[in-house]
Amino acid sequence: MDYFDDLARLLDLELQEDQRQFEQKVIEKPLQERKKQGFTWYPIHISHIEIGTGEQLHVSIERTTQIDEPHRFQVGDSVSLFHNATQGKNPTIGGVIVALFRNNMRIALPTRETPDWIDDGNLGIDWLFDTASYKEMQSTMEYVKKADKLPLSRLRAILTGEKKAEYKTHVDFFENPRLNASQNKAIQNILSAEDVAIIHGPPGTGKTTTLVEAIRVTLQTEKQVLVVAPSNTAVDLLTQKLASLGLRVLRIGNPARIDENSQDYSMDAQIVNHAEFKQLKKLRRSADDFRKMAHKYKRNFGKDEREQRRLLFAEAHKMLDEAGNIEKYIVQNLLQNAQVITATLVGSANKHLKNRVFSTVFIDEAAQALEPATWIPISKAHRVVLAGDHCQLPPTVKSQQATKEGLGKTLMEKMIAHQPETAKMLQVQYRMHTHIMEFSNQQFYHGELVAHESVANRSLSPALPQAVVEFIDTAGCSFDEKTLKQSTSKYNPEEATLLVKHLTHLIETEVGKQESTFKIGIISPYSAQVSYLEDLIKEDSALQPYLPHIRVSSVDGFQGQECNVIYISLVRSNEQGEVGFLGDTRRMNVALTRAKQKLVVIGDSATLGMHKFYQDFLAYVEGIEAYKSAWEFLS
Repeated sequence: MDYFDDLARLLDLELQEDQRQFEQKVIEKPLQERKKQGFTWYPIHISHIEIGTGEQLHVSIERTTQIDEPHRFQVGDSVSLFHNATQGKNPTIGGVIVALFRNNMRIALPTRETPDWIDDGNLGIDWLFDTASYKEMQSTMEYVKKADKLPLSRLRAILTGEKKAEYKTHVDFFENPRLNASQNKAIQNILSAEDVAIIHGPPGTGKTTTLVEAIRVTLQTEKQVLVVAPSNTAVDLLTQKLASLGLRVLRIGNPARIDENSQDYSMDAQIVNHAEFKQLKKLRRSADDFRKMAHKYKRNFGKDEREQRRLLFAEAHKMLDEAGNIEKYIVQNLLQNAQVITATLVGSANKHLKNRVFSTVFIDEAAQALEPATWIPISKAHRVVLAGDHCQLPPTVKSQQATKEGLGKTLMEKMIAHQPETAKMLQVQYRMHTHIMEFSNQQFYHGELVAHESVANRSLSPALPQAVVEFIDTAGCSFDEKTLKQSTSKYNPEEATLLVKHLTHLIETEVGKQESTFKIGIISPYSAQVSYLEDLIKEDSALQPYLPHIRVSSVDGFQGQECNVIYISLVRSNEQGEVGFLGDTRRMNVALTRAKQKLVVIGDSATLGMHKFYQDFLAYVEGIEAYKSAWEFLS
C-alpha cells in the first residue's frame, strides 16, 4: 500500500473514533439531556446581528433559561444554530463562537444573510463536530501523493525515507555569542540544509530561543517564512517572540482562537489598522443599513414590497462586493509585506495562503504534530525545519487501533530514526538541578545533557540539607488505588493526603515567604487524582495563603511549563503490579523534568518495581540518597 494511502486509512480510523465519541456525548442525547450536560443552549434569543470581517454575519445570542449554569462551550468552538421545528427535520446553520460570556455568545456565520427560519423562534445552539480539519488533511495528502514537480516531490521522497537529505558544503555563519555551542550548531545545520533540518530540544535547553534565532538569521537571506505549530498556544508564543525582535509578523487564524497578547498581529487587527480600512468600514455600514431596511419587509407582502426588498438587497450586495474587493487588496498588501506568517498546522490551509509557496517553513512542536496535519504546511515549502522533542508527549490520538498501527508516530520521529544526521540536539539545559535532570538524561538523551552552571547546584534552600529529589515510598502502607466508577480513572486518597501533608511542611520550612513568582506544581497522570488533590488543597486552611502559587494538573497540562517545586502523585498501588499508562515513559519524562529546584515523587515501589523504567528510577533515587519511606511522614 502506498505511504499516503496507509496514512489516509489511519486518519479515517481516527475520524471515525472521534465522531463516535462526539455522537455518544451529544448527537444521541435528547435535547433536555444535551442541555443538562452543557452541550446545548435552548431556547435562545437573538439580540443583535451585524456584518463582520470577511463579510460574515456576527450574531449575538443570549440564553433565556439555565441562567448562570455551567456549559461546555469555548471560544473558537464550531456550533450549530438550529430551529426546533414542530414538524420535520430541524433546519441548522453552522458557525464559530467568536466571543463568549456567562449567558451570552457571539457567533460568526459564513453567510451574508440569515436564513428565513431565524424569525420563527424556538432557536437553540448545539456544540458541533467539525470535520473540516480532517478533510483538509485528507485532501493535502492526496495532493502531496500526486505531486510530480520539484521541490515538493523531492521533499516527499526525503521525508518518507526514499532519498537522503542534502547539505551545502559551506555557508557563511557567524556564531551568536548569546547562544551556546550546541544551539549555534543547530542554527548552522539549518542554514546548511537544502531540504530538511531538525532541532531536537530536550526540556529546558532553549529550543524556542534557538528556533526564533534561526528564523531571524534565515530572514537575512529570505524575504518571508512560514512558522507553524500544532497548538494555538505555541503559535502565539512564537508570534510574540518574533514580533519583539522587530520583525513584521502576520498571525493567520480565527480571532477567537488567538491569544489576546497576539491579537495586534492577527489578520483582522492589521486589516482594521490599514489605511484603506475607513473606506471598507463605510461601505459595510451602508450595506448593513440597506440589509436592515430590506428585512423590514416580511415574507407575506405584495409585488411592490417584494420588488423594493429585492432592490434593497441588491444594493447591499453591491456594496459588500465593493467592500470585498477593498478587503482583498488590504489582505494581499499585508501578506506581501509580512516577513513572518504564523499559523497552526491546519490553519496554514487558510484561503489567504492558497497557492502561496515559502522558501522555508518552520514547524515547532513537531514531535506533537499528527503527521497528516504536518503535510499541510510542508506542501507549501521548498525546505522544512522541524523543532521539538520526540522523547516527550506524542500527538493525541483517540483511536486505539490507529495508535497501534502508527498514527501516533510523528514525521520528526521517523526522520530522526532513518536520517539521524538531519537532527542536532541541544545539549545544555537551563532549568533544573543536576539531580533532577540526570535520570531523564540517562533514560532518553544518552547522557549527553549538561546542566548549565547557573542551575546545576541550585536548590530550594541552600541553608537546609534536604535532598533536591525525594522519592517517598508508600509500599506497605496499604495506600491502595481506587477506581472512579463514572470514568474508570484511578485515584489514591491516602497518597493524596500524604502529599498535602508533605507540601504543607515544605512550605512552612523551606518555601516561606519567597518572591511572588514562586510556583509549585502538582502533577498526576490520572484525572481523578487531579480532582481529588484540587479539592483537598482548597480545603486545607494552612495552604490558603499559597493557593495563587499552587497549580494542580495532568501531565499534558504541564507540557512546556516549569515550576520551582514539582510533586508527582503516581497513584498506582495494587497486588498485581499493574502500572497502566504509567508505562508511557515519554509522558513520565515530561513530569520528571518540570521542576527547577525540587522534585518530590510519591508512589508504591512494590507496584512500580514491576516495570523496568521504574526499577531504574528506584535505583537512581537510592544512588543519590533521595529514597524515603512514607512511614517517616505518618506520625
